[in-house]
Amino acid sequence: MDLDYPFEKMSREELLGWLQDAAKLWLAHDGLWFQAIEKVDGMDQAMAHDTTAWSRFSPIEARRIMKRLGLEPGGGIEALVTCLQYRLYAHLNEQELVEKSDTHCIFRMKKCRVQLARNRHGLPDFPCKSVGIVEYSTFARTIDPRLNCRCLGCPPDAHPDSWYCAWEFTLEEN
Repeated sequence: MDLDYPFEKMSREELLGWLQDAAKLWLAHDGLWFQAIEKVDGMDQAMAHDTTAWSRFSPIEARRIMKRLGLEPGGGIEALVTCLQYRLYAHLNEQELVEKSDTHCIFRMKKCRVQLARNRHGLPDFPCKSVGIVEYSTFARTIDPRLNCRCLGCPPDAHPDSWYCAWEFTLEEN
């Protein structure tokens, strides 16, 4: 017996709820596999594996977003800003664009679901800077190979209460 595909019959609000839940499940899975490696092999090994996973996942996510939006590589800052709004994180975290020009932008994560959960449990910020550098750099370069990414601050760096991490993207002309 074939099963129905219930999503075709859902309202916009129901679909958005399911999308947010799917993003939460994706992030939960990411955290659980990280913790499993950390428990067996320690934090350094878990971070190394996490970096490898993000170096592979970020380009896949960028390419799928671009395909869905009909964007070709090489769209510069405008394409990057558009694609950042469609990442799975966008359903979970509060993001902002602080500055934007044709050749430069600054993107910040104001509220991060991972960091907020750790804070609620009395834990220090997760030191995600090294992974974030790989994640955001590969995401940006997939959208446009001319894009460079620089971390302006990310845990374990100190940061203000108003954001967790900040990234500067610059378009390098050849």
